[in-house]
Amino acid sequence: MSNSLSDNSNNSDLQKALVAFIDYLRYEKQHSPHTLSAYNRDLTRVMQQAEAANCSEWRVVTEKQLKYWLGLWHNDGLSSRSLQRLISSLRRFYQYLLAQGVVANNPAKLLRAPKTGRPLPVTLDADQVNHLLDDPYGQADGDPLKCRDLAILELFYSSGLRLAELAALNLENFSDGFSQVRVLGKRNKERLVPVGSKARQAIQRWLSYRDLLVKSDSGSALFLSKPGQRISTRQIQNRIKQFAREAGMPVGVHPHMLRHSFASHILESSGDLRSVQELLGHSDISTTQIYTHLDFQHLAAVYDKAHPRAKKKREE
Repeated sequence: MSNSLSDNSNNSDLQKALVAFIDYLRYEKQHSPHTLSAYNRDLTRVMQQAEAANCSEWRVVTEKQLKYWLGLWHNDGLSSRSLQRLISSLRRFYQYLLAQGVVANNPAKLLRAPKTGRPLPVTLDADQVNHLLDDPYGQADGDPLKCRDLAILELFYSSGLRLAELAALNLENFSDGFSQVRVLGKRNKERLVPVGSKARQAIQRWLSYRDLLVKSDSGSALFLSKPGQRISTRQIQNRIKQFAREAGMPVGVHPHMLRHSFASHILESSGDLRSVQELLGHSDISTTQIYTHLDFQHLAAVYDKAHPRAKKKREE
């Protein structure tokens, strides 16, 4: 983890409480390394500012000080989105300190960051997806690793999986002839997701090559690297980027873009927001609702193109 607290020689009360909180998130809440790193980075920034202000304990930090520090970081170029995440980290941290009896109040409770528009996710349209997954240049023919990569791409788009979810898949996660997969999502929440016919075909094709890479310690991991180990998330990202580039895609392709495309296309066709929420594994439907904005953008574009009163008059 970057900025690891355990590597810091400082042993202040500020740091001890922060180390205990990160351990709580890691072992009791079982947060991902990525989430732990974000909390660590945000709260270390606050801790260093508190030390510079001669605050020796978290209980002496005030709301006024936090507001002042937020202003400093904003003037230094920290984005509104980053400030919002930092405030969220602070609130969660002080809730933990309250429960532990370390502090008597939560000075971050009423903090607000400047409002910022939530960026819409970038998606591929159906033609772009078909161009990528139909393997127009025959990249996967006779190449075990590219055959694996195509199966990975198909599964991302077929089932809308997160990167970590796909990398963690084992053979036993699949059932009914690979037509459905049981996924372990965030906070160990399980969901059952359908697998489309194209993805099933690609996986079955990959399995014929997988046997060539299996080692005694490979376990039951679905996707293996060339040395026969479970493929890492970083390898998946790099391989997808390379596959898309060699396929002549006009944009950079990454795993979450395929997940976004899956969600947008399903919602566009069905209009069933609740089902998309379940398929994606979102705990809050407000997270899924961002795809309704994408759907509206598509409808608006069709309207502008087709409606006779929406067209701009040609300049004379």
